[in-house]
Amino acid sequence: MYIIRLSTDISAPAMRCFDLARSVDAHLWSSESTGERAVAGRLSGLMELGDQVTWEARHFGIWQRLTSQITELRPPVFFQDRMIRGAFASLEHDHHFMAQADRSTTMTDIMRFAAPFRPAGWLAERLVLGRYMRTFLRKRSLALKSLAETEGWRQFCPSVDA
Repeated sequence: MYIIRLSTDISAPAMRCFDLARSVDAHLWSSESTGERAVAGRLSGLMELGDQVTWEARHFGIWQRLTSQITELRPPVFFQDRMIRGAFASLEHDHHFMAQADRSTTMTDIMRFAAPFRPAGWLAERLVLGRYMRTFLRKRSLALKSLAETEGWRQFCPSVDA
């Protein structure tokens, strides 16, 4: 199993960051480079406990589908999504949001995944997939940071307090 831990400091309240991170629409906006789209389950809005979404995206030049489900939800500090169908042997993504005294938020992503086809999958995790997934997460985190720190968040979470 490969583990990625990534923290991002965001000059915005925790609830705003929490809702942006579980917004299907913000996710699609943040991952435009892969042509990602939601094709089944919750297709827009904020994901809730038990919600599933099937994502279709182009990775490594190949169209792939991955269905994830929100398996834990504790607003505004934590949620987890878990792959229930897809190319990985397993994939879990924990999203942590720690409010700071200055009303900023530290968003921490912890992603655990395992490639199929052991032991070749183990090698693929270390040589290719780990770097690829870290870069994907970093781009997404910076996109969410950009939205949260500007007025861009309003198009995805209009009901959240400023």
